[in-house]
Amino acid sequence: MIPRYSRPEMARIWEPENKFQKWLDVEIAACEAWAELGEIPKKSLATIKKKATFNIKRIDKIELKVKHDVIAFLTSVAENVGPDSRYIHKGLTSSDIGDTALALLMREAADIIIQDIKDLMKVLRTNAHKYKKTLQMGRSHGIHAEPTTFGLTFALWYEEMKRNLARMEAARETINYGQLSGPVGTFTSLPPSIEKYVCKKLKLRVDPIVTQVIQRDRHAEYMNTLALIAGAIEKMSVEIRHLQRTEVLEAEEPFAKGQKGSSAMPHKRNPIGSENLSGLARVVRSNAMAAMENIPLWHERDISHSSVERIIVPDSTILINYMLKRLTGILAGLQVYPDRMKENIGKSYGLFCSQRVLIRLTESGLSREDAYKVVQARAMEAWKQKVPYKDLLKQDKVITKYLSNKDIEALFDMKYYTKNIDLIYKRVFGAAKKRKKK
Repeated sequence: MIPRYSRPEMARIWEPENKFQKWLDVEIAACEAWAELGEIPKKSLATIKKKATFNIKRIDKIELKVKHDVIAFLTSVAENVGPDSRYIHKGLTSSDIGDTALALLMREAADIIIQDIKDLMKVLRTNAHKYKKTLQMGRSHGIHAEPTTFGLTFALWYEEMKRNLARMEAARETINYGQLSGPVGTFTSLPPSIEKYVCKKLKLRVDPIVTQVIQRDRHAEYMNTLALIAGAIEKMSVEIRHLQRTEVLEAEEPFAKGQKGSSAMPHKRNPIGSENLSGLARVVRSNAMAAMENIPLWHERDISHSSVERIIVPDSTILINYMLKRLTGILAGLQVYPDRMKENIGKSYGLFCSQRVLIRLTESGLSREDAYKVVQARAMEAWKQKVPYKDLLKQDKVITKYLSNKDIEALFDMKYYTKNIDLIYKRVFGAAKKRKKK
């Protein structure tokens, strides 16, 4: 079943109709190349190009008997072409067709995923600027650390997706190679010019050396890129799931009118989309491991990889397409609660300023060891008594020896935590464009 968030064109890429058409494209291009050399009569080439087609049901029926999908395909085509079909597949082996066509399919899938990433990045950028100055408690190990802004979360994700975009574009180029080199890849049954012609026509690069099989490190790189994208998606999903917890509730997934969260508890609003994405990321990662296992082949040529790729490549590309689309929708409609963020900041009684107090005391002459001891002692007391940290600092004789009440008040100024936001945004998004004067 194709996920409903997946683009129809991604699903169509992996339909048998498109796969066999790619096989036919390679075969016809090879016939054209042979005709250029005078090895196939022009009249026969015209017949092939006019009549060459296939019937999927017929291919399936033939394959039940011959147990070979490429032969079944060629037989179906031959039945439509007639006597001139003897020129089809001249000098080629199955991997020449299968591997070259697979490159075309994976390239098509990559183009969709690249656009999906760009669509997600637009939403991330918009949210980064929308919540640029929205204060939120930064957490390390799940514990209050120091304030940050919610916008920086989106800026972080945007920067990671920039890297994933570059990786996907690179993986597209890594996989964009074809080969028509005959048995064992030594061009014994056809000249290299055939390969050059076909790859040029199909806008593929010629793989410098193959063994009949295009080496599977190319495919593993592509699949691992998908796994990295899945990891980034899960990273965002986990954060949304955390923020939607009742005890936190700083943001939550959009909840449509009429939507239900639980079959038993009508009050529930669960982060089901993010949970779904976290789970699917595991599938994509496991598929990447299978792609890594495909790299070693017997004497560099067998078809143990083929059965695996028939599953993992369509599944992972469809899933990543689905995951990117769904995450984009979640983030575009994300419900954000700045007041709750402010409320949560207050739950640690100002303890997040402990580092500022520590540094200020050392600057005033107290040793770091003594400063850490007194700052920590007052912090533990504030947490235990549930009172403002600032008040306890003003009552400590050691601290007040070095800091006045005015000094202490200044250390709790929240603007301190956003002073370098513009610098970070400039690093991520570049300098803001100045508006032209009318």
